[in-house]
Formats: sequence, C-alpha cells, structure tokens
Amino acid sequence: MKWNKGLMAGAAAVAAACMALSGCGGASSGGSSSSSSGSVSNSGKVEITYIHRLPDKSGMTSVEQIVSRWNKENPNIQVKPIHFNGNASDLIKKLETDVKAGNAPDLAQAGYSEIPELFTKGLLGDVTAEADQYKGDFAEGPYGNMTIGGKTFGLPQDTGPLVYYYNKTEFDKLGINVPKTQGELLESAKKAAAQGKYIMSFQADEAGNMLSGLAGASDPWYTIEGDAWKVDTQTSGSKAVAKVYQQLLDDKAATTNPRWDPSFDASLQKGELIGTIGAAWEAPLLMDSMADKGKGDWRVAQIGDWFDNGEKTGPDGGSGVVALKGIKHKAEAMKFLDWFNTQIDDLTSQGLVVAATTGSAKTPASWSEFYGGQDVMAEFAAANGNLASFSYIPGFSAVGTAMKEKAADAADGKAKVETIFDAAQTASVDTLKDYGLSVAQ
Repeated sequence: MKWNKGLMAGAAAVAAACMALSGCGGASSGGSSSSSSGSVSNSGKVEITYIHRLPDKSGMTSVEQIVSRWNKENPNIQVKPIHFNGNASDLIKKLETDVKAGNAPDLAQAGYSEIPELFTKGLLGDVTAEADQYKGDFAEGPYGNMTIGGKTFGLPQDTGPLVYYYNKTEFDKLGINVPKTQGELLESAKKAAAQGKYIMSFQADEAGNMLSGLAGASDPWYTIEGDAWKVDTQTSGSKAVAKVYQQLLDDKAATTNPRWDPSFDASLQKGELIGTIGAAWEAPLLMDSMADKGKGDWRVAQIGDWFDNGEKTGPDGGSGVVALKGIKHKAEAMKFLDWFNTQIDDLTSQGLVVAATTGSAKTPASWSEFYGGQDVMAEFAAANGNLASFSYIPGFSAVGTAMKEKAADAADGKAKVETIFDAAQTASVDTLKDYGLSVAQ
C-alpha cells in the first residue's frame, strides 16, 4: 500500500529523543527470563504468546484461524493467541503488571501513541537485530514508529488515517455534495439539520484520538527543544478544529452521541446520521452498526479543507506488535510476526489498513457491496498519502482522557470546544513532569 514517507516519522523522531531526556526510563534488552514468556516444551518446540485486541467478528478471518495456519506449517514455533476484551489503556495496565510479575506474553498489540509510554515504563524488549531483516516488508513510516533511540521493539501492523464516511443516497436527496471547504461544510450541515439529517458527529469519547489527529494535520503538538519537550496543543490547527465543531454544536448541526454508545448506532440505523469522520479501520464497524440498512448507499471520501488543513488528514489509531521485556525467543517471535503482519487479505478482513508493502490490499466483497461498489482500500491508500505526521508523548493516554472529559462537557453545552485543547495542554505538561521529563517553558 502506498505510504507517504513522512507519515508519522515525527512520532518516531520525537520518541527517539526520549532517550536523551532526563528521567526517561529504558527498555530491557529482553535477556531476562520469565516463567511463561517464550517457553520451550519438552519436545523442543518454542512456544510464543501473542495478546491482541483485533475485533475477530463474524465474517472476518479470525486471529485464531490465521495463527492455526502458522502452527500447522511451523511445528517447532507454536504461537498461542490471546484475545483481550478491554480498552487499550486497560491492556497497558495489564502488561505493566505482568512484566513486573515476570509472566508477560512475548508479543502484544500496541497503538503507536502507546509505544512511547511502554518504552518509558521499561516494558519493551529490544529486538533490533532480529527485526531488521524484515524492515523491507513494511512502509518506512510505521516501521519507524517501532523504533526508539535507534532500537527496534517490534513490527508495525496497521495505520489509521481519518476519512469521511457518508450516505451518498441521502446526500443526493438533499442536493448536497461532500464539502470541499470549511464554509461548504458548515452550510451543508445546517441545510441537512433543517431536514433532521446530520452530516457530522461530535464524538466526545473519541476526542483524544480524533481531535488531536484533525488538529495535528496542520501543526504538531509536541517537539523537542534541546533536552526538553515543547508542548503546544493550542496551535492554529487546534483553533480551527475548535471553531468548526463549536459552530456545528451552536447550530445544532451535528449529533453528540458517543461513538461507542448504542445511541450512535441507532442514529445511523434511523437514517439521522448520514455523514461522519472516522478512522479507516472503522469501515467494517460501521457496516456492523447498520447491518443491512444503508447497504449500497454509503461511500468513503477524503476529508476536505475543513480545518485549515489543506486537505491533509491525521492519524486515529494504527498499531504495531511489540516484544515485551522478558522475551526469550526473539528470532522465532519476529519470524512469526513478520509472517502474521504480512497476511494482508486476512488482516484486511479485520478492518485493518495494513502497514505491509508486500502486496496490495483488496477491498473485501462485503465492503464493496456496502459501499456501493467503491474500491474502499484504494481510498484508504489515498488517505495514507494525505497523512500528516503527528508526534506522541509518553503517557498520551492521560492526555486523551482529559480531552474526553472536557469534550463530554462541550457536548452537553457546559463548556466550549476550545477548552478541550486547554485541557490537553495542562495534561500534557503534567504527564511529562510526572514521568520526570523536562518541559520547555
């Protein structure tokens, strides 16, 4: 899949600088032993555990099915997949507990925004030598996100560019097109709202990832000055995002149902919500939300120049698979992981926009049917090409939590949208200081 070489390279560069900053924790070389990590059975088989949060829903090629093929073809490297039913933040807490207890899995799925935190907490295992031979199988940007301070801690799996999903049939009925400019967006949103339809959603529970991604498409939030982090979450991009969403809320021209609440699905099924920004990995989830309702009516488009972003987009998610401290069988684990992360068709069925460059992702037939025959994966490839870089700090999850709390107030009319970015500034500085890292004034 085509990739902009600058995609999120800033994230890797800033994370790499972490090693030079005072108080930054380090990752283990992975040489320590563990009671359950990378065990060898009496028959001489290497046993590797891999914990993940992939959907594994009906109609997808499940992780169990993918891994079973590997196990059948590689009798001496047996992999046990573990499906974690919880939030990413809960998984981080579990991994921290398991590593300290010496019984962590060998491999774990981790979002790119979470990897600096895992590194700073000393939870990662260095697999530089073992992973390097597979570098050419993945796009440069996401591979760089697995590298900190010149050391590699795993292999990339997928990306998460923000795109626009819309019901073309309903748009045609309203006589509107996908907006290209900020003015067109606000005008079309008001026109649709007058008819009880909404072409935008304000998702408080996704504010941390979505709003930072949209704002970051224009300006970075986190940079390095000397030996300190410089934090500025109130950039021109942030102000543009705040302005647009505030106007939408003031005009009552956007829904405010939380993304992961049943009310969001209901608004789709009732035909009220006919347009929404979402990550590329949400394509099958939106299909699942609507079942057969709207089949053939929906399409995917690029985000227009709505937030003074010059039609650039930002990331919402995307993840790699990291090696954890205590991993013993590094070479075998990376051999499996390279194979797993290059099973493009299988991972595409899971809703992933893969980071592998070993082949082209095909739009699944069910996706094509739902999205009116559109080559959805080609649209996602274009979104990858439009991705701006965005750097994360260690502990960004705490920033996301603060943003979501303030976004809930904005959705209820208790606060202005701009206060979300104020909260991000405070939380970012406090989080870095809590980690013992220097912050530029």
